Amino acid sequence: MNIGAVFPHLEIGNDPVVLRDWAQAAEALGYSHLLAYDHVLGAVHEDRKPKLTGPYTEESAFHEPFVLFGYFAACTERVELVTGVIILPQRQTALVAKQAAEVDILSGGRLRLGVGTGWNFVEYESLGKNFADRGRRQEEQIVVLRELWANPVIDYTGVDHRIERAGLKPLPGRQIPIWLGGFSEVAFRRAARMADGFIFAGGSANGLASLDRIRSYLDEAGRDADAFGAECMLNYTDGPGRWAEDIEAWRAAGADYVSMRAMGAGLSGPQAHIDALREYWEAVH
Repeated sequence: MNIGAVFPHLEIGNDPVVLRDWAQAAEALGYSHLLAYDHVLGAVHEDRKPKLTGPYTEESAFHEPFVLFGYFAACTERVELVTGVIILPQRQTALVAKQAAEVDILSGGRLRLGVGTGWNFVEYESLGKNFADRGRRQEEQIVVLRELWANPVIDYTGVDHRIERAGLKPLPGRQIPIWLGGFSEVAFRRAARMADGFIFAGGSANGLASLDRIRSYLDEAGRDADAFGAECMLNYTDGPGRWAEDIEAWRAAGADYVSMRAMGAGLSGPQAHIDALREYWEAVH
């Protein structure tokens, strides 16, 4: 079982030394990976029609994952770097391919690219992307990412993409794993058809039920469930009595990864987050 840590965007602050210390503390303790969320813009929720229902506002701080991971690539030696998740349809596909390839190269092949469709339509509009067709567009984006990473030059025509005899250089030298995230049946079915794994953000019980559904969809798609990765975010706030129990439940289910999430747990200051890393690690080992 690989045990990772969710990067606490909301509370960690902006001091690069603090960011480095958190990443290095996680690696030194033995965490296998660092997982970071993605939001380019935060939006005011008040007097918004239609309403925004997501948990983050203009007051929520988010470091940009690809830039952050470029920094972590230099600060760490072993830990995997995981986006959980990049809101792919609001970003330019070729640029994501380039950024992901660069992080993978600089980190020595340590990137796992988690992608999703998101919930913030204001963010989409502000970035000049259509919110309504994001799911369909994401499927084509996954195809294009893999083509760009595999071939020096591609000639691709799709519904949303036209790349005429062009390619990335340098190439990452491998197919960067693409995992999906989300909460809907559409996302589960899409992952079963296209993804290398799935990141469950809703906690242990909900994640285990959703994992069973994805496995049924993998069977329908004729794919090997044992070759499909699964990760769940487990909450620090559930307390020491649950920590090891939840990890064991995911191990018994055949999952590969979990991530401890202390972001939003009411911890005060960066040192409290480093202390939480140590407390959790010692409790589950």
